[in-house]
Amino acid sequence: MLAANDWLTIALAKGRILPPTLELFTAAGINCSPIESDTRKLIFRLETEKLQFILAKPTDIPTYVEYGVADLGVVGKDILWEQEKELYELLDLKLGACRLSAAHKAGQTDFTRGGTVTYVATKYPNIAKRHYLKKGRQVEIIKLHGSIELAPLLNLADVIVDLVSTGKTLRENNLVEAEVIARITARLVANPGSYQVKAKRVMTLVQQLEKALQKRCGDDKNL
Repeated sequence: MLAANDWLTIALAKGRILPPTLELFTAAGINCSPIESDTRKLIFRLETEKLQFILAKPTDIPTYVEYGVADLGVVGKDILWEQEKELYELLDLKLGACRLSAAHKAGQTDFTRGGTVTYVATKYPNIAKRHYLKKGRQVEIIKLHGSIELAPLLNLADVIVDLVSTGKTLRENNLVEAEVIARITARLVANPGSYQVKAKRVMTLVQQLEKALQKRCGDDKNL
C-alpha cells in the first residue's frame, strides 16, 4: 500500500497548452502516453511514476492547487496575476509564450468617454484595473469572456486588454497593439502545504523539468 506522500497530483491545463506540456514532461522522463492517447478522461494515474494528473480548465487550476486537490499545477502567468492565489511559483516552463497587451482601433486618438473615463474590455479585470491605476488613468472595466476584439469594433470599449501571440487577429480586425503590459509563459506552481510535506518529491520533479528545459534550450541554439 502506497503512502499518500508517495504520490504527487498535478493539474494540467486542457487546450492548446496541453500537447507542449506533455512533451516537456515526457522529455523529463515521465511516461505521458496514457494522457496523449485518451484526452477524454480527466484523471490519469501513472502507477510506476506515482503521479496523478488532472486535466482542468486553465482558470480553475489555481483553485485546485490552492485547496490542495492538486499538489502542483501548470498554468499561465496571466491567470496567476489575475487571481493572485497564495501559491508558490517554482519554475518558468517557457511554454505558450505570448504577450498581455492593450490594443485599440487603428487611427484612434481619443481614448476617453466624456474626456475622462476610458472604457476597457478584458478577460483580466484585476490586471487591467491595477495597470491603469498605476498610470493614473480613470477607467471603467468591462469584463468579457471571449472575442474581446469585438468590443472596440462595436464601440463598447475604447481599449482592450488581451493575450496576443502573432497579432494576426488584431490586424484582421483593424486593431493595433499599443502597449505590452506583460510577457506571459506557463509556470509550475505548488500548494504551500504540499511543498512542505512533499518537498523531496516536488524538488526532484522540478530538477527533472529543469534538465529537460536546459536540453531544449541547447538544442534550439544548435539549430
